[in-house]
Amino acid sequence: MTTSPSSLKSRSLVAKVPEIIAFFWVTKVATTAMGESTSDWMNGFLGPAIAVPLMLALLIWALRRQLHAARYDAWTYWAVVVMVAIFGTSAADALHVVLGIPYLASTVFYAVVLASIFFTWHRVEGTLSIHSIYTPRREAFYWAAVLATFALGTAAGDMTATTLHLGFFGSIWLFAALIAIPAFGNRWFGMNEVLAFWIAYVLTRPLGASMGDYLSQPTADGGLGLGTVITSVLFLAVILGLVVFLSVTRKDVAGSDRLTPQGG
Repeated sequence: MTTSPSSLKSRSLVAKVPEIIAFFWVTKVATTAMGESTSDWMNGFLGPAIAVPLMLALLIWALRRQLHAARYDAWTYWAVVVMVAIFGTSAADALHVVLGIPYLASTVFYAVVLASIFFTWHRVEGTLSIHSIYTPRREAFYWAAVLATFALGTAAGDMTATTLHLGFFGSIWLFAALIAIPAFGNRWFGMNEVLAFWIAYVLTRPLGASMGDYLSQPTADGGLGLGTVITSVLFLAVILGLVVFLSVTRKDVAGSDRLTPQGG
């Protein structure tokens, strides 16, 4: 049987990007929550002068491993997402904390950055579908968009919690309700699959970040007061459990690639 170009592309996609299943979204939210609390802890404990370059170095290391990987591997992929979550939090916070830019302005700024990435990606490749990521250039666009979504989501979450005075708990409910729109829209009302995915992907960031802040921040600031260390450890345990499960069961690997050993 002759293998069609589309099936070859799909196999290449499976090798680098996980299938979008429920476990993907749960893991994604957990990484965003951990990224929020871990970034706060690293900046507080090490200081931004040490923490931010360290975050960037670890992100580059993880991303290089992902880009050079022959196929999708749960540990490699989610290591990049974790580091994007940590570094993306600091990138978003820097505009407000260091430069004094209001959260509303930083949210708009990162929205423009993300829109520019999407525009360029679509202009060059003709699609924004993650099911079409089978070249190094498309994977580079994908990770650039992912980094921008994390920065945008962080700024948006801080804006709703502080500028709009919803608090962390109120922000959790807000973004949980908003993320249901693309979920229901795609499933029952014919919303475009690519549009629904990226809207949900952006919204998982402020949802998870609000959860992380709600657990870690002092009660006087509207949190539960668990602290950044305990919160980071809790979400790290969740992430490790999920990635172990995914790497063993390979539920997020599609098609015949699921039958191929990851090391082979």
